[in-house]
Amino acid sequence: MEARQWPTSPRPRGRENTKNTLCRNVVIYGYCRHEKDGCAYSHETGRPHHSLGPPDKKRLNVESPSFTPSVLDSSALKSGFTPKAVSAAPFTPRSGNSGVSTPALIRHRSSEWSNHDIPEFVPQGYGGGTMNDQSHTSGLGLGDPFNPYVDNSTYNDIEATPPSQHLNPYTGDTTAAAGAAYYQAPTGFAQPLQHHLYAPLGPHRENLLGYQRNVHDFFISENLRQDMQKKADATLQVLPNSSLPVNLEHFHTLVPLDTNNQKTTSVFGYNTWLYKAQSGKDGMYYVLRRLEGFRLTNERAVRSIQSWKRVSNGNVVAVHDCFTTRAFGDSSLVFVQDYHPLSKTIAEQHFTSSSSTFQRNRNASGNIPEAQLWSYICQLASALKAIHTVGLAARTIHPNKVLMTDKNRIRLSGCAVLDVVEANESQETPIHQQQQTDMQQLGHLILSLATQNPAVSSNTTKALDTVARSYTPRLRDVLAVLVSPSPPDIDTFLPSIADQLVASFDNMLHLEDHLYTELARELENSRIARLLIKLGFINERPEQSPGHQTSDFHPHPQPQHQAHPTQSHHHNTNHHTSSTSSASTTTAPSSAWSETGERYPLKLLRDYIFHQVDAQGRPVVDLGHVLSCLNKLDAGSEEKVCLVSRDEQNVFVVSWREAKRMIESAFLELGKGQQGRRG
Repeated sequence: MEARQWPTSPRPRGRENTKNTLCRNVVIYGYCRHEKDGCAYSHETGRPHHSLGPPDKKRLNVESPSFTPSVLDSSALKSGFTPKAVSAAPFTPRSGNSGVSTPALIRHRSSEWSNHDIPEFVPQGYGGGTMNDQSHTSGLGLGDPFNPYVDNSTYNDIEATPPSQHLNPYTGDTTAAAGAAYYQAPTGFAQPLQHHLYAPLGPHRENLLGYQRNVHDFFISENLRQDMQKKADATLQVLPNSSLPVNLEHFHTLVPLDTNNQKTTSVFGYNTWLYKAQSGKDGMYYVLRRLEGFRLTNERAVRSIQSWKRVSNGNVVAVHDCFTTRAFGDSSLVFVQDYHPLSKTIAEQHFTSSSSTFQRNRNASGNIPEAQLWSYICQLASALKAIHTVGLAARTIHPNKVLMTDKNRIRLSGCAVLDVVEANESQETPIHQQQQTDMQQLGHLILSLATQNPAVSSNTTKALDTVARSYTPRLRDVLAVLVSPSPPDIDTFLPSIADQLVASFDNMLHLEDHLYTELARELENSRIARLLIKLGFINERPEQSPGHQTSDFHPHPQPQHQAHPTQSHHHNTNHHTSSTSSASTTTAPSSAWSETGERYPLKLLRDYIFHQVDAQGRPVVDLGHVLSCLNKLDAGSEEKVCLVSRDEQNVFVVSWREAKRMIESAFLELGKGQQGRRG
C-alpha cells in the first residue's frame, strides 16, 4: 500500500491575514514546531479563524450566512460530497449489506486547503458510501432487468450520478473497488438452477452428432454395467445346504472359490483352499485362504503378519489377519485377504486353452502383445517396490498366485504365507537374497508368458532365443537381466524401464478419465427418482386433507376420473397464477385432497408424462419423452405445456416452473401435516 501523501502547508498570500488563519500543523499534528521560529499563522485553537478559500473567491468571515466548503484536495481524500448533498433527505439504509451514495465530482487540484471548523475524522466504512454508482450497481446486479436475484424496483428512485474515477484502496469490503464483479453481496433469496446438470464431461473419443445419440447416453455403458452387475452378483452368491462351518471367528456365509478339486503343494507345501466370507464386524467380504493340516509350532511366526499390514499398493492383495482354527475338523491356518470378485489367475487367463479369453489375448501370431507384457512388468515391479521398501519379500510370484482382477489389471496374491509357514527358513536366509529371488521369479513369469510355456526355468537360454524372434530386443534384454544369477535390485531395475512406466501410467490416466466420464452420467439420476417419489406421495391420495391451509384452485372436491366442475376454457399462465394466489383458503378436511387446489393439475401432468396414447388409443411407451419431461420439470423450464383432463372438458396451460412450484408446495403441505400428527 502506497504511503499517504500528506498535504503541505499553504503558501501565505499576504501578512495581513495570516494572524487570523489557523496554522495547518496545529490542525494536523496538534502543534507547530515552527511556532517559536517565526511562523506567521495563528496557533490559538480556541478562537475562530478564516479558512483558506480559492484565490478567485472572497474569503468567508464569521458573519457569513451560510458555509459552503470547497472540494478537498483529491490527493488527500479520494471522494466527497457535492453541494447538493446539503439539502438531501436523511439517509436511511435499506439493508446492512448494500448502499448507494453520491460520489464527488472531479475538479481540478486546488492550490489551497480549506479548513473551516473541520470535525474530527471518523471512518465510516466504504462498503456502500464511497464507491461509485456504476461499479457498485454492476457488482450487485442493480439495474439489470435480466438478473433474477435482485428486485430492481427497489432502486428505481435512485438518481444516477456521474461515476468517480477514484476508488478507496483502504476499504475492507469485498464488494467495493474492482472486486465487486467477483464477490457479489448475499441476498435473501437464492434462485435455484434453471437447468439440469447432465453436462457432457470430457474427454470424448467419440465424435457423434446429436441425432446419432440415444437414450443410453444418459447412463453408464452397457459393458461396464454388466461387468459391475456380474461382480455384485458373484459377491452376493451363497451356497445353501453347505457342509462348511457356519461361523469361523467373526466370519460367516462361507462360499468356496476353487474351480477344481485338484490341489498341488508346489507353492506353499500344503493343500490350500479359498473361501469367500462376510465379516460380522464391518459387513465387508473377504477371502479366507486355508492351509489344510498345518500345525503352528512357533507363535512368533504369526506376528510377522503385522509387517504385511503396512504394505499398501494397488498391485498387492492386502493381508488383514491370520489365525488358526479347528472348525474344519483339522488344524488349519487361515489368512484373511481382500476379495476381488470374478478374478482369475495368470495361469487361467493365458495357459488354459479352454478359456474364452485365451484367443482374445493373443495377436495374429498367437503371442501375447508386447505392450501387455510391459504392463505386467510395470505392475509387478510396482508391487515389489512397495514390498521391498518395508524390508519384506514376496516369494510368491507364480502364475497361480498372480490375479487378474480387471482388464490388464493384475495383483500379487498369497503374500505373507511363506513368512508364517517357513518362519525358521526365512529367518536364516538374508532378506536381500529373498528379494533377489523375487526379481528372478518376475523374469521367469514374464518369460513363460512370452513363450507360452510355464516350465521355462529349466532352459532359460532357449526361451530367450524364442523371445528374440517374436518380440523386440529391448524386452529380450530386460528378461535376460532378470533371470540372470545376479539380478539387479528393484531400485536399480525401475530406472531401466522408466519409459514403459510412463506409458503404463498414461494408460491408467486414460482409464481414469473414461471411468470419470461414466460416473458423471450417473450424477443426476437421483433427481429423477426424487421427483417420482414426490409425485407418488401427492397423486391419488385416499386419505383426508392434511388439515393445513391450502389454496382452493377448484371450489369443490372432485371424484377421481371425472370432469372438473369449472367451465371448459384455456387458462394462460398469468391467469392461472393470479387465480391461485387470490383463491380463498380453507382448513376443512377434503375427501379428495389430491383432486383439488394445486394438486389437480399435477394429476393431469402425470397423465401427460406417463399416460400418453396414440391416434388409435394404444399406450405410448417412450422413455425419451418421459426423461425429457422430467428433466424440464426438475429444471423448472419456462416452456408451456398443455394439460387436458381425461374427459377433455378442462384444459390448463402451465409452465414447467409453475408445475415444479406446485409439487414443492403440495409436498411441503404433506410434511407439515405429518409434523402436526406427531405433535
